[in-house]
Amino acid sequence: MSSVEIHQISRQISVWQRYDPALKADLFSTALLTDIGLYLVDPIPLPPDEVRALGGEREIAGIVVTNANHARSAAQHSKTFAAPIFAHRDTFPELDASELKEIKDGSVLRGELEIIEIPGAAAGEIAIYAAADGGTIIVGDALINFEPYGFTFLPGKYCQGEKQMRVSLRKLLEHPAERLLFAHGMPILKEATARLRGLLEE
Repeated sequence: MSSVEIHQISRQISVWQRYDPALKADLFSTALLTDIGLYLVDPIPLPPDEVRALGGEREIAGIVVTNANHARSAAQHSKTFAAPIFAHRDTFPELDASELKEIKDGSVLRGELEIIEIPGAAAGEIAIYAAADGGTIIVGDALINFEPYGFTFLPGKYCQGEKQMRVSLRKLLEHPAERLLFAHGMPILKEATARLRGLLEE
C-alpha cells in the first residue's frame, strides 16, 4: 500500500490522498470542520490519531459517502468513532435505516452542509456544499481533476447517463464556490465556480 499524503487546504478543510495501483489513480478524501464537529468525506484508510488531528480533537460528526463506488473505509471509521454514515439510498441499498442516515437532494446536515444530487453519474452520486469562507463544493466521481485528463467530466463509460449528468452538474452553479474538491484529483482552490461554468459551456 502506498503512503498517505495529507494537505491542509484551510483552517476548516484538509485532504488526504493515496495512490491506488489497482485503479491506477490517486484517491482523495476530505475532512471538513464545521461548528458541530468534523465530517469525513469518502474516507480512505487513515490512523485514528491522524483523523482526530485533522479536527483538532473535535468530535467526528459523520461520514459522508458520495456514491456507490466510494464505500472505501467508511464502515471502519464509523465503527472507530461511533459516527453515522450519510449517503444516498442508492449508495448502500443493502443497508437498513438503522445503519444509514439517508440524504437526498436538498438535505442539510448539521454544520450547514447542503446535499446536491447528481443523477446520471455513478449510482447515488451527490455533491456537498459548504457556504462558509467563500464556498466549497466536494464532488464524488462526476468531475475529476488529474492527468492526463485535467479538469473534466467523468468519462461516459462510467456514467449511468452522461447527458443527464452534465445537465445535473449545472445545479452546482447555483452554489457560489471558491473551492472545488474531488474524490479523484487535486483541489481547485480559486474561482471554482468560474472554472466549472467554463467547463459546462465548452
